[in-house]
Order: sequence, then C-alpha cells, then structure tokens
Amino acid sequence: MQSPKIIVIQNPETIKEFSDWNRSYYPIDVPDDLDPFYGAKTILIILANGKMPTFVEDGASVITTLVNAAHAVGVGSCWIHRAREEFSSEKGKALLKEWGIPEKYEGVGHVALGYPDMDLPKPRPRKEDFIHYVD
Repeated sequence: MQSPKIIVIQNPETIKEFSDWNRSYYPIDVPDDLDPFYGAKTILIILANGKMPTFVEDGASVITTLVNAAHAVGVGSCWIHRAREEFSSEKGKALLKEWGIPEKYEGVGHVALGYPDMDLPKPRPRKEDFIHYVD
C-alpha cells in the first residue's frame, strides 16, 4: 500500500526549529545547545498512515533503506527518534494540515543526512550469539 511519506527539510531556520522541537521531547534534561540532528543540512521526516496495521514497520523499512542508501553513496546518516511525539501533538497535526497531509499520518522517525567531518570508525565484531543456527 506504500503509505509512508518522506518530508524533506533543507532550510536552516526550519531545521533549527525542528531541532529545538525534537529536543523538547528528550526523556532527560539536555543542554539547550544540543542538536539532535548533529548539524545535518538535510532532515527527512518519515510519516506513515497510522490506520495501517503495519505503519511503524513500513516507516521503519523506509528509514532503514534511506540509511543504507546514504551510506552507499558516502553520505552520513542517523535515525533520530521522537517524530511520533512531535506529530501526535497539536503543533504536529497543524503542520500536517498545512502540508496537505491527512491527520491519520503519524511520525515514525527522522533521518539526518550530511557529509561526516571525521573518518568513520571500523565496525565492532558481531556478538558471538547474534546468529543462531537451528537444524
């Protein structure tokens, strides 16, 4: 049914507004200068039709694909949470209306995109019990 939608934000002022808004949903107190989006120049918001029984899985699949595709072309990415809290709020519902998206859409997550300013660390080895073989 392909219910997810991707909202692309590249305006620095809008990204700052979303950063402040996202930070307000942190489960712990954090400094006002903490940027949940790590200074990314592009933020993607993934929404999905909350009336679909698999909307969370559908949105998560889109996010996973975006993160893998970004890595494949040398773009850094990070899955950022709290979109569900944002878009279940009155402000979030008003944004959906402003954007012409039905209120049944719910936030699944954000993806911050940008070019890393560091060398990526080598991945850690998998835990020994990560894969279980069953006869």
